[in-house]
Amino acid sequence: MKFTVEQSALTDGVNWVSRSLSTRPIKTELLGIVIEAKNNEIYLSASDLETAGKAHFPAEIKEDGKSLVSGRLLVEISRSLPNKPITFTLEGTRVLVTSGSAKFTLPTLSMSDYPTLPELPERTGVIASDIFATAVSQVAIAAGRDDSLPTLTGVHIEINQEIVTLAATDRYRLAVREIVWEPVSPNFSTTALLRARTIADAAKSLTGAKTLSLSFAPMAGNDRLAGFASDGKTMTSRMLDGTFPPYRHLLPQEVTTTALIEVATFLDSVRRVALVTDKTVPLRLDFNNNSLSLEAGAGEEAQATEAIEILLTGEPISIAFNPTFLADGLMAVGTKFVQISFTGPNKPAILMGKRDKDGALIENYRYLLMPMRYAS
Repeated sequence: MKFTVEQSALTDGVNWVSRSLSTRPIKTELLGIVIEAKNNEIYLSASDLETAGKAHFPAEIKEDGKSLVSGRLLVEISRSLPNKPITFTLEGTRVLVTSGSAKFTLPTLSMSDYPTLPELPERTGVIASDIFATAVSQVAIAAGRDDSLPTLTGVHIEINQEIVTLAATDRYRLAVREIVWEPVSPNFSTTALLRARTIADAAKSLTGAKTLSLSFAPMAGNDRLAGFASDGKTMTSRMLDGTFPPYRHLLPQEVTTTALIEVATFLDSVRRVALVTDKTVPLRLDFNNNSLSLEAGAGEEAQATEAIEILLTGEPISIAFNPTFLADGLMAVGTKFVQISFTGPNKPAILMGKRDKDGALIENYRYLLMPMRYAS
């Protein structure tokens, strides 16, 4: 194996596949990145047995070949080298990497024990990469972090023809986003549950391309895979087992009170008032007479209060939220104004965005937040 490649192309490809490297491998080979040179292209791949990342790009190949080298070292070397052509040469059990006067010698790992990586399922549809990345980021923040409850660490994807609905919950909040895509088959429908970390990383990393292809293996298959592909990069991921909890009934239909608030002002106030206490202690909110009072701390503890102007419609209400979860929701709506809809002081509230005070409510994203109890 011998080839010369541009530093930028190598770094881009290595950075992509390294996302699928195993941090706690069951075998040493999973610490490596496979490099294959053939047909004037370089093919890189890595896997942790749950996800598999692949990338390919053109190169000047003098001798075809294949090798497995330390992923961590390849990442660091590719990033540190200057923007000059890089030559790789396989010599026995070592790979020589040269760029200008810089030279590295990397030991190879055994290819015989490296797993066969899955192929990308047949393409299911196409979506604008920036829209998909935004939608995933809005939803993934609500996914759980407790690996003992794996179904809550995922993003639930429901496809019904041209509509894709993404949802995630950690039991204390729920985020739901609807987007439009172009399915290959007009009557296609399916569901999938993917790790939030995996799908968020893939979506964010592929925003450089205009469109993103999504692939979902048939539900009847034994090895349920989902895949993402864009501009020479692909990732496959095994779907999570288990059933995502039913959530649509949680979204309230009848509302007694709504508050329209400027997001930047509200977010600053939440962060300031929450400084005096632990981030998991309730932040008390009192909505009354077009004013919102925020309060944290009690008794002998540090305390903080602040008031901001709002537009209140309906009955006054007092409620408390986890300040971190509230701040997450305010950032996720992505608009200048937020409308918070209430059905009662002990029932979930819904955050939805508005681009301007008199504009239409943006109904394709909803962030549901459970209230917290607090000592009165």
